[in-house]
Amino acid sequence: MNDQNRGAAFRVLHQKGNPFILANAWDIGSAKMLAGFGAQAIGTSSAAHAFTLGRPDMGHVSREEALAHAQDLVAAVTIPVSGDFENGFGDDPDTCAETVRLSYQAGLAGISIEDTALPAATPYDRPFAIERIKAAAAAARALPGDFILVARADGVMNGQYDLEEALARIAGYEASGADCVYVPFPGTLADQALVCAATKLPVNALAAGPMSQAGRADLAQAGVARISLGSALARVTHRVIHDAAQAMFETGDFSMLGTGMPGSEVDALLQS
Repeated sequence: MNDQNRGAAFRVLHQKGNPFILANAWDIGSAKMLAGFGAQAIGTSSAAHAFTLGRPDMGHVSREEALAHAQDLVAAVTIPVSGDFENGFGDDPDTCAETVRLSYQAGLAGISIEDTALPAATPYDRPFAIERIKAAAAAARALPGDFILVARADGVMNGQYDLEEALARIAGYEASGADCVYVPFPGTLADQALVCAATKLPVNALAAGPMSQAGRADLAQAGVARISLGSALARVTHRVIHDAAQAMFETGDFSMLGTGMPGSEVDALLQS
């Protein structure tokens, strides 16, 4: 699938009240496995990618590294891939615009840009956050093919501002040309519904933490168009490593190693 077709195919998936799962992968193998299970689109995860490099989350991976990682996933699957690209890898609106252009060249169908001045959790002032999205959206519209720009309001998740401020921000992002908006961890399912009702744009919801207890049907009823996993699936694998390693090194118990998937099943998914 060429770049233009990837973006167009990705846009079609975004339907309010009929959410698809954006399956966040962290390497070629996980991307191919998720595609083999029927994922309609793959997302990168900035945190999960950082973990594979032995680094913490939030601002510890360069744009060059993120783009190279994304290209690996694009080459590995035939479905659209979207980049979780933190704050666009720089404060300046022109940097966000350049990240959009480079992402399209890398074969991505879209990216998300958040409003956090990484590596701190401090949010950009609302007018500047909106200016950044306006520049990124203008760059996206100037591309030769379709490209889905997701504008994130991360301050509720980071404890930096309230839901009312997040709603004001996504209104500004919508007016600035974003294609989709995202307020990670807005609170309750009712709060998620408020986010969806506040915009005409498709809304991404994060299936992690407390929101992982809400099923697809619940999120559909709330008006969600897209359900991403963030780093949650990668963290599940880290939980298995933690628990198995703890058992091995503290008590000499290897029993968890007998619960893994048969190699033949993994092989079949990687070859699909």
